[in-house]
This record gives sequence, structure tokens and C-alpha cells, in this order.
Amino acid sequence: MRRFAVLLALTSSHAIVACGPAPETQDEAQAPTRADSVAMAMQAFDEAVFDTIAWESDEARSERGRLVFNISCSKCHGLHGGGDGGFVTQGDTLRPPSFLQSGWRFAETPMDLRRYIFSGSVAGMPYWGLVGLKYRDIDAVAYFIETPLRAGISAP
Repeated sequence: MRRFAVLLALTSSHAIVACGPAPETQDEAQAPTRADSVAMAMQAFDEAVFDTIAWESDEARSERGRLVFNISCSKCHGLHGGGDGGFVTQGDTLRPPSFLQSGWRFAETPMDLRRYIFSGSVAGMPYWGLVGLKYRDIDAVAYFIETPLRAGISAP
């Protein structure tokens, strides 16, 4: 019986060592980077989906967009889209551009705005299409930014 106990103890210790973490090698893949995630989001983006989204009214679309903006966008972009949210991450204050400038880069390209919201950027814009916003929410918040938020702002 004692022999069995010793044999069991030796076998168990070998099993524990054998089940430990594998030794690291130089050929191991690097952890995904933010750039990898943005690239993945760019590949996943499907602009044709926006053609399938129907809204009861422009008011319903705008109200949904306002809600999404307040929850997901305002901490960086500010309550009124002026780029003054002042969100701090890793010790740096993010200062996104204002949506209210006449020369805002997405003023004339609605689908590019939707793509940017979905895919994000390496510089800090979240890739919302991969981390929680559905196409319908992206459409709504883009509409909210383009229409009531930027109402009265003309392109240069």
C-alpha cells in the first residue's frame, strides 16, 4: 500500500509539471494591437447594411441617436459635440475635433462618418462596431450628428 502511495505521489508530481505553462518561444505571435482591431473593424464594415435600416420617423431616428450620443460619445466629444469632453485615458486627455466646425471632415460624406464610427482609429476613437454598437445605433448617432447637432452649420 505504501508503495502505491509513493508511486501515486511521483506520478502526480510529473503530471503537474507536464501540465504547466508551455515554455515561451521567440516565434510566439504578438498580442493583437489597436491597429489590428481597427483593421479588423474596417474589414467587417458593410455599408450595404445601412440600406436595410428603416426608421418609423426622422424624429425616432434622431432621438435614438441622441441617446447613443449621450451614452457612448459625449464623454469625449462633449455634450454638444464641441470636442470638449475631456475624457482622460492612460494619463492623456483626448481632444477630438469639434463636430460644429464648418470644415468638419465628415460634413459631406455621411457613409464615411458611419464607417469611422464603426471602425474607429488607432489614435483613440473606439471601434464601436466591434465593441457594442449595432449598425442601427451607428446609423442613428451619425444621423443625430449630421442633422440636429450640426443644424445651421454650413460647409466651407
